[in-house]
Amino acid sequence: MHAFGGPEYTKGHGTQNDFVILPDPSGELELTDDRVRALCDRQRGLGADGVLRVIRAGDLPGAPADVPDDVWFMDYRNADGSIAEMCGNGVRVFARYLVESGLAEQGELAIGTRAGVRPVRTHADGRVTVEMGQAKIFGESTTTVAGTSFPGVAIDVGNPHLACVGEHELDLLDLTVAPPHDPNLFPDGVNVEFVQPVNDDEVRMRVHERGVGETRSCGTGTVAATAAALHAAGQTTGRRLVHIPGGTVEVEITASGSTLTGPAVLVGSGRLASEWWQNP
Repeated sequence: MHAFGGPEYTKGHGTQNDFVILPDPSGELELTDDRVRALCDRQRGLGADGVLRVIRAGDLPGAPADVPDDVWFMDYRNADGSIAEMCGNGVRVFARYLVESGLAEQGELAIGTRAGVRPVRTHADGRVTVEMGQAKIFGESTTTVAGTSFPGVAIDVGNPHLACVGEHELDLLDLTVAPPHDPNLFPDGVNVEFVQPVNDDEVRMRVHERGVGETRSCGTGTVAATAAALHAAGQTTGRRLVHIPGGTVEVEITASGSTLTGPAVLVGSGRLASEWWQNP
């Protein structure tokens, strides 16, 4: 076998939240935790915040029953190998890949996730709009960073978030260590957002993602941040431009759901070395 006879891959990012995309249309790849961790390692692998496997829902054991078998499913894994329900930046990159690789047409399409089917619209300029479902506030909690307490609201965006809105000195926060959380409220861990309102239309945000660490962006986190900012302003619907370290996205919260619009960039494609894939 040729040295580079391993699986094909594409590298992409959404506002610098980066992913390794593994096409698996026949459902044959054995995607182990070790392989995910190695792929995402920035020294011994390709480097990424997560892995997106492209597979039909019907070929993925354990896919949600409400996702039709013929729908392209985003089998998303965090950098530590753990499975995540949903990833807003990942869905945008996944959709862009489907279109660019000829697996889907430009425009409207549906993508399967562990949080259900997500309708998506790809734009000619490379941006992608994702219908993210409802952002449900289900409680209040606090976390701490360097001994300082930060109150926040618990929000379900298909995955759990604690969004802390306030006049934070965002640039001074040390997010190298996971902020502690209430295990009773968040039994499966939580993504933590620190949100600073800029004006009535814009917020800044930093995020620590469970299973990854601080990332340049988090799609579901920007939805949670917008919902929390609206909640803090006494509103239930509205839109915000959300500035994250990796760029800017637009989020709209409606009475029935939410949308996230932002860029999706494909960097390049290649093939993994077969020996590396067998012994990552």
